[in-house]
Amino acid sequence: MVEELIAAGVATGAAGLVYLSAAARVVKQYERGVVFRLGRLMGVPRPPGFTLIVPFVDRLRKVNMQIVTLPVPAQEGITRDNVTVRVDAVVYFKVVDAANAVIQVEDYRFAVSQMAQTSLRSIIGKSDLDDLLSNREKLNQGLELMIDSPAIGWGVQIDRVEIKDVSLPETMKRSMARQAEADRERRARIINADAELQASRKLAEAAGVMSEQPAALQLRLLQTVVAVAAEKNSTLVLPFPVELLRFLERAQAGPAPSAAEQSAPPRPDEHVQLDEPDEPVPLDAPVPLQEPVPLQEPGLLDEAVRLQEPGLLDEADRLQELGRLDELHEPKGDE
Repeated sequence: MVEELIAAGVATGAAGLVYLSAAARVVKQYERGVVFRLGRLMGVPRPPGFTLIVPFVDRLRKVNMQIVTLPVPAQEGITRDNVTVRVDAVVYFKVVDAANAVIQVEDYRFAVSQMAQTSLRSIIGKSDLDDLLSNREKLNQGLELMIDSPAIGWGVQIDRVEIKDVSLPETMKRSMARQAEADRERRARIINADAELQASRKLAEAAGVMSEQPAALQLRLLQTVVAVAAEKNSTLVLPFPVELLRFLERAQAGPAPSAAEQSAPPRPDEHVQLDEPDEPVPLDAPVPLQEPVPLQEPGLLDEAVRLQEPGLLDEADRLQELGRLDELHEPKGDE
């Protein structure tokens, strides 16, 4: 009798252990357990931790509640301005209702992936190339709304959508490069022209100031000479005022005779010493005809004195000397 009771207790304990091992389930912290009893949903999903189900009657399906990163394959399409592009993106989503994620859709991951690809092609056809390249934030928001609208009924929430890359044809890349280069050149020319305009205005103001003070122009010239000579690798040609050269020439030649002394007639007691020939001239030698001596021009001397030109003064002295020699060679009337 005792042995039968012991055997029955052991059998009951073994059956309990088998039942417990078949009915015990563990749900992780990031999961939710959806229980189906004979194919029918039983209440709310089981929370994380240890839970029991009826063996061979209940079926527990675990659903991951973490955020899922789903890459969207590159989609090729034609933009609104007829440009062929390839665009790929990435979708971040998570399950917010485990029961609907299991009941409403067969495979919510595959469904979200297909919806993302379709929405991406639709966005490409509705957008311009400039929007795809520069206004991606707005396109990301529109793409997120297009995917999130049907995903709400699946118990899935779209966290965010990002367009990763936009691939362009090589011909389009070269065209855009030429366009960008032309635009930069245009802006450079505009900036250069504006700088020239401002510089011309400043130069005009500087010229007005220098015209009031002529010495400022000379100072500016000397400053330029100093700036050029600082490098010591070039030959510098410095312009020199002609008036200063003439002043130095007159100072070296001595004071010029006054107009009254040059125009006065020679005195009787003055004698002009003639150059005697080195050899005696024979009596029967023919007398060479002399060219007529030009008369003294009185206006030339006055003009030379007035202009203070060394060349004109020398010409006036030569003509005056020739006039005196002519007076000596003329015969006197009383002899």
